[in-house]
Amino acid sequence: MPSTKITLIPGTPDDDNRDYLPEAIKGSDIVVNENGNNSHPYPEGLQEHTGEVIEGTTDTWFTYVPSSYDGSAPVPLVVSMHGGLMTGWGQAIYTSWTLLAEREGFICLFPNAHQRRFWLIEVADNELESSVRPNDSGVFLNPPPRSPEDNHDLAMVRRLIGRMRETYAIDGSRIFMQGMSMGNLMTDQFTRHFGDILAGAAGSGGPTSPALLFDENDRPVNAAGPVAIWQSRLDLDAVPPQYTSGVSEVVRRNREYWLEINGVQGRPQIAIEGESNFAFYEGDHAPVVFRDVFNRDHGQTFDDAELVWDYLFSGTRRGDEGSIQVRDTISPRVGDSNAVAIAENRALAWVDNEPVEIGGVCFRHDKLKYHGLDGGELVRGSYLYVPVRFLASAFGAVVDSADDGLVATLTFANGTTVELARGIVGAVVDGRLRSMYAEAVHRDGQLWISLEWLCDDVLGLRTTTNGSVLYVSERHARLSKNMADLIDDLLTV
Repeated sequence: MPSTKITLIPGTPDDDNRDYLPEAIKGSDIVVNENGNNSHPYPEGLQEHTGEVIEGTTDTWFTYVPSSYDGSAPVPLVVSMHGGLMTGWGQAIYTSWTLLAEREGFICLFPNAHQRRFWLIEVADNELESSVRPNDSGVFLNPPPRSPEDNHDLAMVRRLIGRMRETYAIDGSRIFMQGMSMGNLMTDQFTRHFGDILAGAAGSGGPTSPALLFDENDRPVNAAGPVAIWQSRLDLDAVPPQYTSGVSEVVRRNREYWLEINGVQGRPQIAIEGESNFAFYEGDHAPVVFRDVFNRDHGQTFDDAELVWDYLFSGTRRGDEGSIQVRDTISPRVGDSNAVAIAENRALAWVDNEPVEIGGVCFRHDKLKYHGLDGGELVRGSYLYVPVRFLASAFGAVVDSADDGLVATLTFANGTTVELARGIVGAVVDGRLRSMYAEAVHRDGQLWISLEWLCDDVLGLRTTTNGSVLYVSERHARLSKNMADLIDDLLTV
C-alpha cells in the first residue's frame, strides 16, 4: 500500500555553490534553495537509464517507482519535464513528484532532452531570430524541427511512455505530464499535438508564445483536443524575454487558449491561500486551473507538484471514449467564501465569486499631509473607496443615513455599529472613537470610505493589494500580479 504521509529527509545546504544545476547534487544529500527552485536530497530510488529509444540515437531518462509498487494493479504515470540547461534528475530533485509518488503510489518518468539540455520546441516566426542561433553554444535554443512529426524529443517521450506501459502496470487512462520553464513549453507543445494520450497536463513558468497558439484569425491551433490543464505562473517571472508581447499578455493568452479548447464558458472561482492565488475554471470538456504565486521568480515552487496532484490529477482520468473525467480530487476546487475584491475605476466588485454592482465607480483617495509645507503636500497613504451601501450588502449589515447622506451608520449582524460623517477622519465604533486611514468622502449622495480600513480595523478580515486591486478574505492571503490582472478583467464591463 502507498504511504499515508510524506517524509522529509534532511539535506546538506550548499549555498556557496550558485551554479544553475550543481553537478555535486547528483546522488548526494546536497540541497540548494532560491526564490524559484528548491531542492531536496537525491531520491534513493531514482534510477538512470540510457539506451536507444529512437533508432540510431542514444537518450537518457530517469524513473522513480514507489516502494509500494508490486505490479498487481495499474497505477498512474507522471512524466515530468526539466527546464532548459537542466536534466531529468534535476527535475526530480527540484520538484516533489517522488515524494508524492511514495504517498500516492504512482510512477514517475523524468526524461532528458536529447541535445544541449534544451528541448526541441516550436518557435514563432517573429521570435525565431532572437531565440535561435544554431552555431552558438550559449543559452539560445536548438533550431526547431519542421513539424511535430520530425521532432525527436516529442517522438522520444511518446515512445518512453509506451515503454513504461510495457514495463509496468500503468493505468492508460491516468497518464499525466508536467514541466518547468522550457519543460513547460515542451509539455504544452506535446499536449497541443499529442495530448490525446494524456488525462492532464501542468506546467510552471515558460508560457508558450501566443503566435503558436492562435492562427491569423485568432482561432486556437490544436491537434489533440481537450485535456485537464494546470498553469502555474510566478509573480516576478519575466522569462522568456524574447516574446514580442508583454509578459502579462502572454500569460493571459495562454490561459484563454485552454479555456477555449476545454469549453469554459463561465467565470472562475477564486481562492487565495497564502502566496498561492488560484482561479478554478470548469469547462464543458475539461477544467482549467490557473495558479499565480506571489513574490516568486522564474521556476517552480516546492509544493507545486502536490498542489497539481491534490487539486487536479488525483481525480482525473481519460474515459474510454476519450472524454476527460474529473471527480473526487483530494482537494476540492472551490473559491473563497465571503471574499470581496474591488478594483480602481471599476463599477463592479467581486463578492462570493460573483461580480456585483457597487453603486458607483470605485476610486482611489489619498491621505495627505500638506499644512505647513508651503502649499505642497505629502501622500501618507492611498486607499480604494466604496460606498457604505455596498459595504452593507457585501458584509450583511444595515445602513441608516441622514442629512442627504452626509452621515451614516452601519449595523452588522453581530451588533457592531460604525457611525460615519463626511470629512471626518474617524468613526464611532460601538460608541467609542476610532481613527480611520483617511476621511469619509461624500459623493453621489452617499458616503464613501476605505474598504481596507473597515476590514482591517473593524471586521478583523485579511486584506491584500496588488496594483489597482484589493482582495479581502477570512484567511491570510497575498494577492499576486497576474491574479490582480485576472480580477480586474472580471470586473471590467
